[in-house]
Amino acid sequence: MSKRTDTIRSLFAQSPAPMLSADNNREPRRVAAGAVRSMKETFSDIERENETLRARIATGEQVVDVDPGLVDPSPFADRFPQEEDASFEALKQSIGDRGQEVPVLLRVNPSLPDRYQTAFGHRRIRAALQLGRPVKAIIRALGDDDLVIAQGVENSAREDLSFIERAVFAWRLESAGRSRSVIQQALAIDRAEASKLISVAKAVPDDVVRAIGKAPRIGRGRWQEFAELLRDAPALKRARAATVLPAFSSFDGDARFARALAAAKRAEAEPRPARPIIEIKNSAGQSVAEIRASERDVRVTLAKADGSAFAQFLAARLPELLEEYRSYDAGDGGTKGV
Repeated sequence: MSKRTDTIRSLFAQSPAPMLSADNNREPRRVAAGAVRSMKETFSDIERENETLRARIATGEQVVDVDPGLVDPSPFADRFPQEEDASFEALKQSIGDRGQEVPVLLRVNPSLPDRYQTAFGHRRIRAALQLGRPVKAIIRALGDDDLVIAQGVENSAREDLSFIERAVFAWRLESAGRSRSVIQQALAIDRAEASKLISVAKAVPDDVVRAIGKAPRIGRGRWQEFAELLRDAPALKRARAATVLPAFSSFDGDARFARALAAAKRAEAEPRPARPIIEIKNSAGQSVAEIRASERDVRVTLAKADGSAFAQFLAARLPELLEEYRSYDAGDGGTKGV
């Protein structure tokens, strides 16, 4: 028992002073109400601390050392693979220098009783594994709903999950049979927000999401715009084509999103039909001109040697040639090909 506890208890355990008679003409000594209230609150705090410790011991929640090699990830992944590991390296350096200050939360693996699963603390477990030291953990009996709520609440408190990570996490939970109420608790969101997250995750194919990554600065509005665009098959095809370009992976997540969005927005140019080429040759068999015709127009390209002079000659004769063609076409009537 602590010295503070002994002192407080001794104060409350003192025998009351003898009552003075009215003849003594002295008022009984009073203790200030604020002091009594302060002592009672201190005593209550001590009792609450003791109750918490007793509860943890009773439920097996004392902090223990666990071999990180025996810890498996949560079956409900809420984070994308880390691309930039600067923050992890800083965490590992901190644990290496000062030790692990915050324990991780584990449960016994339901399928492998000699192993554990992570509720939260994946990065601390990874750091301990690389440092070759045990990880400090609290082991708690958790059902699947309890597990996802615990890991979701811990991540929501840190506020470092990107929008698409939250969306994919919500969709994975629903796909695994978790109820909307559990998803809402896990991500600390209301029902409307849960619906928006799941809607985006369902609309953006997994391969496109993986190629883009967490895109930490891209919020709900732009992801919803992207999801809406991808409902159009050609837009989805263009976005996918952008994600497999060799240079795509060299950009950070936000830049990759911007490029995929731009590709989805870009209307695919309709291929122009090839113009049939009619080559004009002189009596010596030399090419002197090319004619390219389409439904819209006719283009004549003249050989460089006589091009300028012949162009003037052709321009002067063109009205006459056109009239001759029309007379020929009208005079032929419907007899062509007969």
